[in-house]
Amino acid sequence: MEHELNSLGQPVGLAVPDWKPARLPSGERMEGHFCALERLDGERHAADLHAANAADAEGGMWTYMGYGPFASLKDYRAWVDAAAASRDPVWYAVIDKATGKAAGVASYLRIDAAMGTIEVGHIAWSPQLQRTPAATEAMYLMMENAFALGYRRYEWKCNALNSPSRAAAQRLGFSYEGVFRQARIDKGRNRDTAWYAIIDKEWPALQAAFRQWLAPANFDEHGRQRARLSHYTSGVLKQRG
Repeated sequence: MEHELNSLGQPVGLAVPDWKPARLPSGERMEGHFCALERLDGERHAADLHAANAADAEGGMWTYMGYGPFASLKDYRAWVDAAAASRDPVWYAVIDKATGKAAGVASYLRIDAAMGTIEVGHIAWSPQLQRTPAATEAMYLMMENAFALGYRRYEWKCNALNSPSRAAAQRLGFSYEGVFRQARIDKGRNRDTAWYAIIDKEWPALQAAFRQWLAPANFDEHGRQRARLSHYTSGVLKQRG
């Protein structure tokens, strides 16, 4: 851990000169090549999202979420309307440019602009969006926006038993920080929470990694990646877990 010594010889954190609070996310549209993100809206997005989610007939995408699956469009629309009205989390719909329709949601949450920390979470990708360049680009766009708003710490937390989410965090460049035991109760079950984060000084290298991966030259004529994202991001990780 980086530190300095004070006049008493005690270790203290590094000075953060001229710190200014970050700006709050405003729900601004984020534009990419494969996808766009726009503020979640029930009227515009709920029907498309519900239809896309319905392709997950067994409901596996909801196992580690604190809510869902939703039995009907009416139930899902009510949930979307409540989420869209929230100021924290700030929810986004992911628009898959291949179809022009919403295919997933994600949010900023636990937003502390004064301290410069923000979390990405509530990531729910329909089968259409899972394991696609659009899904990765959506995470890149949210990350890029957060650091542009002045945040110095960008967090990812998930159920410690959710191995796909833990692998995704590290693929995206989040370093492992540990497990908080008995952090929550979700759907009547204990949840230990695994923590991951990216800090601002790591962002320039990660930004370059994402741009290399997203470059057209990294995809063949069938849209398949030539090099894995982890090939570019692994060198930034401080710890795996």
